[in-house]
Amino acid sequence: MSDSYTTYYLDMLYPEQVRAKSLPDDLLILECEIKQFQLNRFLYQLVGGPWQWTDKLNWTDQQWQALVESDNHRTWVAWHKGAIVGYYELLRDAQGAVEILYFGLVESFFGRGFGGLLLSHALQSAWAWPGTRRVWVHTCSLDHPSALANYQARGMQIYCEEVTSIG
Repeated sequence: MSDSYTTYYLDMLYPEQVRAKSLPDDLLILECEIKQFQLNRFLYQLVGGPWQWTDKLNWTDQQWQALVESDNHRTWVAWHKGAIVGYYELLRDAQGAVEILYFGLVESFFGRGFGGLLLSHALQSAWAWPGTRRVWVHTCSLDHPSALANYQARGMQIYCEEVTSIG
């Protein structure tokens, strides 16, 4: 095991930069227009479990509710044949920068081509949000091996890298 990891910050400044994959008929992606913080907590654990997403595991209901019910926070869930494929959350700041706050697939859907499709949808949704001036995300070398390549294949570019020592 390495004694460090690298965090990559990627962004996109124009909607024309999106290199989208077309959605197949059997993948349904719906926005959670009725906000339920319990759903976001469940999705965070379902998708983030294999990657040791831990920063929000000890959050209270009030913390989850404050994030999810904010006007600057939106969530989409992807479905295939009635099962949850994955999800993403967008968070916009006052300057119009939209962060892909969380993005990922359920482990049983890895390797089936859904990552590029869901990321395409996330980028298009971010740019369709009125007032968006920039879309950004961060990932790290501890994430799924295809994560960084997926972001880059959809048109995002690295603008910063940080190496963090472990231990």
